[in-house]
Amino acid sequence: MDIRVSGHQVETGEALQAHASERLTVIIEKYFNRALSSHVTFGRAPAGAFRCDIIMHVMQNLVLKGTGAAQDAHVALDQAAEKIDKQLRRYKRRLKDRSEQSAHATAVEEAAYTIFEEAAAEEEREVEVDAPVVIAETRVDVPEATVSDAVMMLDLRNTTALLFKNAGTGRHNMVYRRGDGSIGWVEPH
Repeated sequence: MDIRVSGHQVETGEALQAHASERLTVIIEKYFNRALSSHVTFGRAPAGAFRCDIIMHVMQNLVLKGTGAAQDAHVALDQAAEKIDKQLRRYKRRLKDRSEQSAHATAVEEAAYTIFEEAAAEEEREVEVDAPVVIAETRVDVPEATVSDAVMMLDLRNTTALLFKNAGTGRHNMVYRRGDGSIGWVEPH
């Protein structure tokens, strides 16, 4: 596995790089034969603390992200690595549960998402609002997955929303994490 350790205004000595390499190698060997690559970035957090961000590409459509912050860089790394370990553990458990469920599956449930229209009076009002500034635009591959796989990818990528191509319908859908912690699913008509 290719492990890159870098620092943003922080020196990454040999001991810290070796600790990062050992920690991530142990995590990957626990769950998979090998991973594609990992990038560990150390930086400064508020109040003089260290921040550690880990982005790990385990396989083609599986990207894990973990973040930790502490007064010591090694502790920040351990916090971020623990989050990666927890995500991989959940992923393997879901794969196991899904294979067991598919053996017993007999019915398919369908779900719909309803959008309610705003009142006509609100449309007639003209209020000038400044458009938000676009911070970054990136190109990403839209994965083809079932809804349950998309929810799993949402959790593993540690993001709030995921656009995907539904393997069952062939249409683009979106899953997102709601404010109350539950998962929302948007499917066009």
